[in-house]
Amino acid sequence: MKVIRWVLGRIILLLNSAFSPKSLKRNDEEQNKIDEAMRQLQLYQFDACPFCVKVRRAAKRLNLPLKTRDAKQSQWEQELINGGGKRKVPCLRIENKNGDIEWMYESDDIIRYLEQRFS
Repeated sequence: MKVIRWVLGRIILLLNSAFSPKSLKRNDEEQNKIDEAMRQLQLYQFDACPFCVKVRRAAKRLNLPLKTRDAKQSQWEQELINGGGKRKVPCLRIENKNGDIEWMYESDDIIRYLEQRFS
């Protein structure tokens, strides 16, 4: 089973790189505001997870410099479990202006949030 997952993961990554979406174009001022807002977001993910790839593609399409954390690394895995409550990816960590932290699971919810906030 691990071999099948590994092979499928590599195929997903290959197709993702071959058919990468075009990024949204913004003027410098708008992009700088978005870059600043993106510093409050981190995506906990696995490289070859199809749902994580889906979120990363949406971020690329929206031209969002989304910081990613590999949840297979023990440091980020533990942070995800302690903060979000479970080891499930993709998970978007959102630090609100008042300092509260929200953990958002489910790729469709994350994409919807990114589109509503940044498109």
